[in-house]
Amino acid sequence: MAQAGNTGPGVGGQRGAGMARGRAPWLWALAMLWQVAAAGLPFQRQWPIPYKRFSFRPAPDPYCQAKYTFCPTGSPIPVMKGDDVIEVFRLQAPVWEFKYGDLLGHLKIMHDAIGFRSTSTGKNYTMEWYELFQLGNCTFPHLRPEMNAPFWCNQGAACFFEGIDDMHWKENGTLVQVATISGNTFNKMAKWVKEDNETGIYYETWTIQASPEKGAETWFESYDCSKFVLRTYKKLAELGADFKKIETNYTRIFLYSGEPTYLGNETSIFGPTGNKTLALDIKRFYYPFKPHLSTKEFLSSLLKIFDAVIIHRQFYLFYNFEYWFLPMKFPFIKITYEEIPLPNRNRTISGL
Repeated sequence: MAQAGNTGPGVGGQRGAGMARGRAPWLWALAMLWQVAAAGLPFQRQWPIPYKRFSFRPAPDPYCQAKYTFCPTGSPIPVMKGDDVIEVFRLQAPVWEFKYGDLLGHLKIMHDAIGFRSTSTGKNYTMEWYELFQLGNCTFPHLRPEMNAPFWCNQGAACFFEGIDDMHWKENGTLVQVATISGNTFNKMAKWVKEDNETGIYYETWTIQASPEKGAETWFESYDCSKFVLRTYKKLAELGADFKKIETNYTRIFLYSGEPTYLGNETSIFGPTGNKTLALDIKRFYYPFKPHLSTKEFLSSLLKIFDAVIIHRQFYLFYNFEYWFLPMKFPFIKITYEEIPLPNRNRTISGL
């Protein structure tokens, strides 16, 4: 390919050089006018803010302790025979069913997972994604006296193990086949799951929008168990999986606010040269959400949370390891159980 500037000493080359010299003052003038105009324009941020991914998963901090062990019976994802036929199941049950039964199911607060069955071996498998240190730790920080900044125990990860607890998923939830794939497609999906799990390391509880209205601006997307299931379905469709035409609903927890304001990261807010007033405001906001409260402390904390979020319409969000201010709007918070259709197969790739 010809390189710019290699025109040579002919007529064309001389004419081009002359035109460049003649245009230079105008180009400089236009560039300066553009800079002046751009300086007067407000910065237009792209919404929703992309979820930040990482090059590797860090080891959990010893301070972060889970009341219930994460993935206690986890096992490596097996390599399937390429011509095996794998049935794919949608799994859904009330959150914390092992402790509260179907109570949260009545509120449509559901946990999602995916099941697989190898028709050649008859073995079943469950795959899910959830918090390492339970939901509260992923949603709010610890305020440790020895640390100036809030301390976050926030990681989420994929868990894979052999077997499907039929009773758990069927009794108060869903266990239904949604697709059939080949062993080859399963193996490709498994490789993707490992990559997704290593780069997407933290849990995000909230979806934050401008209002409940259809088409309203989304400021931040959640990153939770249902999003993992949806990402996996999408990947399987890209690999050629055909999904059945059945209704699939998912729990979403919304916060509603005006356009968020970026505040900074831990260093810029809580560091030696940080904003002490803002740092104190953030810690005061998070204080009522601290764990292990007595009944009296819990009731007092509820009043403080109501005052901050509903009366003063303030919320501090920690997202991508950065802090944002949310000017809250009615109805403030809402839990929905929305239908999100199963994806359509990518017809350019045959996974079967």
